Order: sequence, then C-alpha cells, then structure tokens
Amino acid sequence: MSERLHCHYCQDSLQGKKYVQKDGNNCCLECFDKHCANTCEQCRKPISADSKEVHYKNRYWHNTCFNCNKCRQPLASETFVTWNDKILCNNCAAHVAIPKCKGCEKDIVAGDENVEYKGTIWHKNCFTCNNCKQIIGTQSFFPVEQEFYCVACHEAKFAKRCVKCNKPITSGGISYQDQPWHSSCFVCVSCSKELSGQRFTAVDNQYYCVDCYKNFVAKKCAGCKNPITGFGKGSNVVTHEEHSWHDFCFNCKSCSANLANKRFVFHEQQVYCPECAKKLMT
Repeated sequence: MSERLHCHYCQDSLQGKKYVQKDGNNCCLECFDKHCANTCEQCRKPISADSKEVHYKNRYWHNTCFNCNKCRQPLASETFVTWNDKILCNNCAAHVAIPKCKGCEKDIVAGDENVEYKGTIWHKNCFTCNNCKQIIGTQSFFPVEQEFYCVACHEAKFAKRCVKCNKPITSGGISYQDQPWHSSCFVCVSCSKELSGQRFTAVDNQYYCVDCYKNFVAKKCAGCKNPITGFGKGSNVVTHEEHSWHDFCFNCKSCSANLANKRFVFHEQQVYCPECAKKLMT
C-alpha cells in the first residue's frame, strides 16, 4: 500500500493535484505561496509556484517585474548591469555610470584629466578660480563655502593684512589690540627683536622689548637711580613734579620710613616724612 501524499503544512491530500517540493517537503500551491514563496523585489508580492522567477544574488523578481530601474525595459531575457544596487539595462548604465563634470556637465570619459574634491569631479580645465577664472587644475586652492580660489586670489580677497607692511598674513601671525601682524613685523623699534611671546612695552604706538625700554625709554627712579619698568617688583610708581620713584624707594631721607600713599614733604629735591621735615626746618 503506497504512502499517503499530503501537504506538509495543511495536511490536505495532494492526490491528483498540483504540488511543489520544497526543502524535502510536499506543499500544495496555496501553502507554498503562504509559507515558502520568495518575495519579489519590485512589487513586494509572493512569487507563486506557477510564476516565472528571476534570481540574482539572493534577490528575487517576478519574470514580468525584472525591468530596468530607469527606463523600465524588461530584462528577464536580456543582459543587464547593477549600479548602486539597482538593475539597469546596458544603455542606461552607460549614461549613469559615467561621471559628469561639475563645471561643464559633460561626461568625463577614460583618459580625461580630472580633479575630484569631496565626491564631486571636474575636468582639469573646468576646475577654475571663482575670482580670476584661471585654471586651478591640480594646484593648491582654498574652498570657501561652495566656491574655490587660487592661492593668490584667496590671499587678496580673504587673508588678513599686517598693519605694518600691509601684506597678507597667510599663516601664523599675531594679534595685538585686535590688529593683525606678521610675527616678523611685530618687533622692538630699537633693536628689531621679535616681540611675539615676549614681554614688551608700548610707548606712543612704539613697541620696545624689556631691555631697550629699560635702557632708552624708562624713567630713572630718583631713589635708586635704576629704570622704572613697571615689571615685577616696583611695578607701582610714585610721581611728584618731574620726579619718579619705585614705590619701595619712596622713603624719608632722614628716617627711611616708606612714604608711598602717605603724606610727605618735598624739600630741596628730597622726600621727608612730616615729623622729620619739622625737625629739619626748626
């Protein structure tokens, strides 16, 4: 007695009916569509047992759904090309696959010299400076938003200019009181030493290193006769008439009491506290 022929899923008899064998099991056509059929990539419907199926790299289509993604030409019996996971006929692939120049919109074909920047491509001769229109080609350039500039035009149009020489500052440079300088231009007016990163003093819009300021510009303390630089100890200064002192040198001539921020008497080019001044004048 022969074994009973039935559907693996619904258990209905398959005797005298069409059925499909799938993974070693017998299935009626309805159960095959429900449980076993592949889904068409195009229409997303099951590919039934009585439909013709196209299979490519683990993807499935109805025979009538396997068309060029661009022009919809049927490709079930034709050669085709895949591009960015899309199915294309040879004609459409030829147009899509060839990159186009951002400048002239024409194809960039094999052998053409080209420039590529951030996923966009130009013919070499189409990649030009937005300002002077000269060909940049493969030379250095500066991108500014959606525009491109050769080095010379970028310097002329965008670079800061040194307040001393008025030439562009292309790299480095310093800023003092919101004004840009080349490091080589920001120097001591006396010895020409570069002042970038150094202590300096400004006098009447002239800049001096510490040594030159001490030697040639700074006032001399009427007490110790050394320069009053304003740096470090003695940065506080006492002035009277045309004379100046370090605050720690502003002492009574007689008792040596420090008189900074105190009452004093100036007599015959000397400083006295009020008590010593009284004694001196009696």
